[in-house]
Amino acid sequence: MVVQVAATDADDPTYGNSARVIYSIVHGQPYFSVEPKTGVIRTALPNMDRETRDQYVLVIQAKDMVGQMGGLSGTTSVTVTLTDVNDNPPHFTHKNYQYTVLESLPVQSVVARIKAADADIGSNAEMDYRLMDGDGPGMFNITTDENTQDGVVILLKPLDFETKSSYFLRIEATNRNIDSDFLSSGPFSDTTSVKVTVEDVNEPPVFSTPLSKMVVSEDAKAGTSIGRVSAHDPDNSNNGIRYSIDRNTDLERFFNVDALSGVISTAKPLDREANMVHNLTILAIESQDPVQIGKGIALITVLDINDNAPVFAIDYETLLCENARTGQVIQTISAVDRDEPLSGHRFYFALAAPVAGNPNFTLRDNKDNTASILTKRSGFRRREQPVYRLPVLIVDSGSPALSSTNTLSVRVCDCDSDGVALSCGAVAYTATGLSTGALVAILGCIITLLGKIQTASESEVAHTAMLLERPV
Repeated sequence: MVVQVAATDADDPTYGNSARVIYSIVHGQPYFSVEPKTGVIRTALPNMDRETRDQYVLVIQAKDMVGQMGGLSGTTSVTVTLTDVNDNPPHFTHKNYQYTVLESLPVQSVVARIKAADADIGSNAEMDYRLMDGDGPGMFNITTDENTQDGVVILLKPLDFETKSSYFLRIEATNRNIDSDFLSSGPFSDTTSVKVTVEDVNEPPVFSTPLSKMVVSEDAKAGTSIGRVSAHDPDNSNNGIRYSIDRNTDLERFFNVDALSGVISTAKPLDREANMVHNLTILAIESQDPVQIGKGIALITVLDINDNAPVFAIDYETLLCENARTGQVIQTISAVDRDEPLSGHRFYFALAAPVAGNPNFTLRDNKDNTASILTKRSGFRRREQPVYRLPVLIVDSGSPALSSTNTLSVRVCDCDSDGVALSCGAVAYTATGLSTGALVAILGCIITLLGKIQTASESEVAHTAMLLERPV
């Protein structure tokens, strides 16, 4: 059954046959028929083929008087559209396809598009593709373009003409939605062969090791060989290679590379403390085609030597209370060294020889890379000496050991009972409670003394200066 039509007659159905209608098909045979009494339209042939003809226009007649002579009639058109079923398998129009690609084709690029034809439409024409045997699996992949139902071949790994110049793929297309009613019609799949030919391109030189790690001592002399880089032309022509350094990665030109051998050497003295690691870009240039340039990295680590003496870690400001006790720690000092020995730093502290036996202060090495400055007596007076300067000798544990003398300034301060400094340094002498006459007399004495100093010999001046100096 396709559809049922019905006609109406305005005559009195109870009077004779005037309203008794009979249906017949005027146009549409032999594909369809109509039941005379009910108007039910049915298919007249089995296995109608939508792919051959998908639409029919039927003309149906309704005639009263039970279809007898003299009856009146009317007609109508019925449009019948066949819907699709999955009764056609996919089919490749060619059993062999050929495609050519450059060996420089990037990974994930489209290598080829093929399509299996399917006379069905909609979901019945949807299909899946897969790579079967051959060179395809692992090197290529194939997916379905859902808009066009094309099989899209994708590159998975880089191509190399020198290694393999062609590939043979076996591809199968299968209907995605198979109707079990039509399984007997045969397999709903088809296969084809695809040959992919790789074309050669002129490739830049390739380094045998993209990253070369090298080491050099910072005391290496200019011209010292550090290591060697190596590159080759991957093309069959195997052109010669010349090496150079990208000077943007070696602005101060610390290194050179031999153009023919690839040996890297120092060009000037190195300083690990200024630059511990040098990251050089090495260029490999084809002799016959200078536009073909390969790049490699030389990572050069500068090894440390003991070439820096230790110094105070900070600029110390040491304050000493006038009422400090004997043996009191007034400052703990530490040191820094720009070198970095493998076993770590070990510093030794001592007072420099000229003041090693002074009566005021002593130094205690704490054996942990710090030292303490202690008083050797009590009762310091700012008026007598406001500042003491201690030369401290610091020695590292390098081989050979290096040392430096650093001066620690100790300022004498007036402190409160809690040891908090109130005022430090020199004390200003003031004259209070003196009469004007006394002040004039003192001023006169000063002027007389200055006159005598001016007329004194150079030896007397020197002797006076020695007397005025006070030892630490």
